[in-house]
Amino acid sequence: MLKHIFKGIQAYFGAFGLISKLRLWKFFAIPILISLVTAITIGFLAYGWSDNLGHLISKLWVWEWGKDTFAKVGSIIGGLFIVALGLILYKHIVMALSAPFMSPVSEKIEAYLLNTPTYKHRQTTFGQQLWRGVKINLRNLGMELFWTIPILLIGFVPVIGLISSVLLLLLQAYYAGFGNMDYTLERHFNYRDSIVFVKQNTGHAIGNGLVFMLGILIPVLGIVLVLPLSVTAATKTTVSALQADNHYKLEANAFN
Repeated sequence: MLKHIFKGIQAYFGAFGLISKLRLWKFFAIPILISLVTAITIGFLAYGWSDNLGHLISKLWVWEWGKDTFAKVGSIIGGLFIVALGLILYKHIVMALSAPFMSPVSEKIEAYLLNTPTYKHRQTTFGQQLWRGVKINLRNLGMELFWTIPILLIGFVPVIGLISSVLLLLLQAYYAGFGNMDYTLERHFNYRDSIVFVKQNTGHAIGNGLVFMLGILIPVLGIVLVLPLSVTAATKTTVSALQADNHYKLEANAFN
């Protein structure tokens, strides 16, 4: 898996140049706008809700002694929870709404990498791409929230709790990479088969998602550039994984 994680990260090298070479920047205008609006909205909500959540947590401490300390700890916990939830919601909202715009970009990159611009694959409409994006990301959001809560609770366990931050990052990276890879996979697999394929290529998803998650932490610039670069990198790794599975040959035979 480590080998695939590094491949997922390495795919980012040359992504900027590839976008420029294929003149794809114009396709990212609306997704970048979606990314900015979503980030700003979640940022304001997180700022307003963190104190309220912290105050709510502090009420769990019914004793007078240590109440101020617990209140401060509650505010920190509340803030961390809001940040974690905000990052989760941000990426899934952006990925779902950007699907109809990212799929054509992925298709152009795939055609370039395969040097076969007339390659046959599943044909999907704008509406189908949007629904696929919403469906995949709702599923991933549910799964990610399911695992995030126990991982956050692990953080309170002495010694073992130190790994909770790493686990949380890997979890978020996996589902971020999942979403980026699906822009390519939607042309080749149905919903369920895509889930199976990503599970079989977990390392690729984590590698792509790690850079994505670290990228959105860069103020403004990260939010603007992370989606174009991550989608380009994910397309490269996904095409490579499909080639390794001889998928293109099997798909070509199915069309003939």
